[in-house]
Amino acid sequence: MMANTMKRTLAIILAGGVGTRLAPLTHHRAKPAVHFGGKYRIIDFTLSNCLHSDIRHIFVLTQYRSHSMLKHLRDGWGVLTPELGEYITAIPAQMKDGNHWYQGTADAVYQNIDLLRWSNCKYIVVLSGDHIYRMDYASMLCHHIEHDADATIACMTIPRNQASEFGVIEVDATMRITGFTEKPEQPSALSDAPDQSLISMGIYIFNKKKLIQMLEEDRQQPHSRHDFGHDIIPAWIEKGKVNAYPFGGISGRVSSDKYWRDVGTLDSFFDANMDLLKAVPPLNLYQEDWPIRTYNPQQPPCRTGPSPSGKCERLNNVIINGGSSVIGASVKHSILGRQVYIEPEADIEDSIFFGQVSIGKGAILRRCIVDKHVHIPEGETIGVDREKDSRHFKVTDSGITVVPVGYRFKRK
Repeated sequence: MMANTMKRTLAIILAGGVGTRLAPLTHHRAKPAVHFGGKYRIIDFTLSNCLHSDIRHIFVLTQYRSHSMLKHLRDGWGVLTPELGEYITAIPAQMKDGNHWYQGTADAVYQNIDLLRWSNCKYIVVLSGDHIYRMDYASMLCHHIEHDADATIACMTIPRNQASEFGVIEVDATMRITGFTEKPEQPSALSDAPDQSLISMGIYIFNKKKLIQMLEEDRQQPHSRHDFGHDIIPAWIEKGKVNAYPFGGISGRVSSDKYWRDVGTLDSFFDANMDLLKAVPPLNLYQEDWPIRTYNPQQPPCRTGPSPSGKCERLNNVIINGGSSVIGASVKHSILGRQVYIEPEADIEDSIFFGQVSIGKGAILRRCIVDKHVHIPEGETIGVDREKDSRHFKVTDSGITVVPVGYRFKRK
């Protein structure tokens, strides 16, 4: 029965975000297309969840700087069979209603409302393409159907002092949502845990007919932002049955690590990458029947070894992707993407390299994010002198230095 239900389920992944707070990493790509963990793109986690949840009808709504996203989908995600009615289809902004781009999350879906009507799906799963997590959507859909809900929202508890960045949910004893406030200054607390709040994860399941009704009613509201969190969900709580689904609290095929991160800022993005290097990573990438799929080009194996002079490399807690080499250098607590070349006597610590990066002899890097196509010259220092770095690069409040894609250092 569940297999037939999944065949009538359509996933819509919102992947057109500008990602202003992730600049300069988003100057040339959409936020969900940003590299993560040395191997993946952020959107790979949502797409992998769909495949493992047996969702085979997927729309990816693109908009901002979509070329990198479209190329990644073409190269890494041509895995479904159109002859069987399966698809992962990128949908550009349609400008269905007026001469404007997507105005909000609900507007993005509304502009594609004809595609919803034409589909033979009964359930719609609306997902963000810019979160890092693993989740069985089939388990959430079972919960949605069993509770006869019009809409279901995945939720999790976080410290109350962090909840003002999210949509905060209030529920009754049956987990029916009684209140929803987007990014409140004073988040409501759980009744049994005054220092905790219940937040929305931006994962929604709707009955298709109800979703179409919600979107059309919202369109008639002159002051609406056309956003699920600000408008659709709060309005529908009074009209229909909207339930909360506790993330990780109901069994599914995926192991319950309960890890979910909104990597919307440079600091949160850096921290989520560094989580992969913990002694026991809070995100399990190694569950054999729930791998995170991505595009894997043909690359030679990674290599480490001594320099020609015999100076040995020193590696401590490093993720290294294919085609990379570390020769006679020291690399600690860092993530190397594809084709990262580190020359002798370089000293790297707490840093992330997206790929196709070379680090010259004797260079010193601390707490850096280096985008693609960058050559760091011999003897260069980054992340050591904040005042110097700030003249050339973005430096976050916590001291993360970001070298943008294709940056060219001036010759000394």
